[in-house]
Amino acid sequence: MKSRIAWVVAVLALGVGITARLKASGDAPAMQPFPDSAGAIATFTSTGTINFSSAFFQDLGTNGRTCASCHQQSDAWSVSAEHIRDRFNATLGSDPIFRPVDGAVCPTADVSTVGARQKAYRLLISKGLIRVGIGIPGNAEFSLVSVDDPYHCATASNLSLYRRPLPATNLRFLSAVMWDGRETVKGQPIPSDLLTQAADATTGHAQGQRPTDAQLQDIVNFEMDLHTAQISDRNAGMLSDGGASGGPESLARQQFYPGINDVFGADPTATPFNPEAFSLYSAWKNANSGDDEVDQARRAIARGEDLFNTLPIPITGVAGINDHLNQSVVMGTCTTCHDSPNVGNHSLPVPLNIGVADEENRTPDLPLYTFRCKNGAIVKVSDPGRALITGSCSDLGKFKGPILRGLAARAPYFHNGMAADLMDAVNFYDARFNLHLTQRQKKDLVAFLNTL
Repeated sequence: MKSRIAWVVAVLALGVGITARLKASGDAPAMQPFPDSAGAIATFTSTGTINFSSAFFQDLGTNGRTCASCHQQSDAWSVSAEHIRDRFNATLGSDPIFRPVDGAVCPTADVSTVGARQKAYRLLISKGLIRVGIGIPGNAEFSLVSVDDPYHCATASNLSLYRRPLPATNLRFLSAVMWDGRETVKGQPIPSDLLTQAADATTGHAQGQRPTDAQLQDIVNFEMDLHTAQISDRNAGMLSDGGASGGPESLARQQFYPGINDVFGADPTATPFNPEAFSLYSAWKNANSGDDEVDQARRAIARGEDLFNTLPIPITGVAGINDHLNQSVVMGTCTTCHDSPNVGNHSLPVPLNIGVADEENRTPDLPLYTFRCKNGAIVKVSDPGRALITGSCSDLGKFKGPILRGLAARAPYFHNGMAADLMDAVNFYDARFNLHLTQRQKKDLVAFLNTL
């Protein structure tokens, strides 16, 4: 117990002065631990530093925002709802993340007073959601029947879509950019897609002019060098101790190429799919069997990793899997969809509909869109997802799976923030696929996910 308390105190001490360092110009050391709900995260770079003079941190727009406004180092280069609330309270809603263009429930929302701003930015404050406005494409196989929008903002030409900012780290492992893949061009390398994404983010989110090619390249170079992961656990200690290979340094050495462990075998030359995609904590399976809380925590994490790799899941009703394979039930595991070794996203662009945007999971603070497909089917979703890019009815409600590293620092989860914490996420999958997990299994899975 004393060793764990000492470790917590040490981590918190290292976090002192983080805000000042983020605002400072020049380089700062990488691998600085940032405390989070489960322990601490850290970022590894090839240079050993975080370059705060990069264009990533420069104000290139007109509303005071930088890339770092929505991609904070302390939040695994995304933003946690908890820290957004802190920023609102500290600045009364004047921090650059609070801008009507996409931070408010509608760009026309009243932000003239603190109370008005609290109401206008309610989804950003409560769930960390940014509004994305996208219209129905001209080639769509579906039409909009009706909109139930609590903010009276959405139109057929500009649907209101509320989504979590994805992390601007570990991008070397991406197979698609953005939740709906809209910045991804088939056959084009991810760094090229990121150049487009950086330009669109500056002209859109920051309301600026297109940055210079040099500035865009600087942003992408900075992002591509970031590797972020949980570095320590409050109960298990350092995640690279005892033969384990957690943490950002081992992640930076992780092999990856598109299709590396694809369950669908799209690339016949790639290594066959291996469901045991995670192998970070196998050394902890046989941690001392005594009552030491560190060993107990390590064994729980190892059990969670085993469950993630091997727990049988009867996959049903998932558009992108069952229809793709023409099978009503596909026996899989968590790694069927999270197949990239020790990373957790899909190694090829495979948008899926697991039901997160379905009407039954819609909460009153999100819109509900009713579409009629050309085949007569009626589909109700809170976010059409990939379908607004492809125009395909079969893509309604489809989203990509995000990279899983750094989870503990960036709650809430799913594209719409519907899971407040990782236990909520586990409970969703337990109910969705009728897994009948025991409480210990759920806790073990959460313990493992917290170490990523």
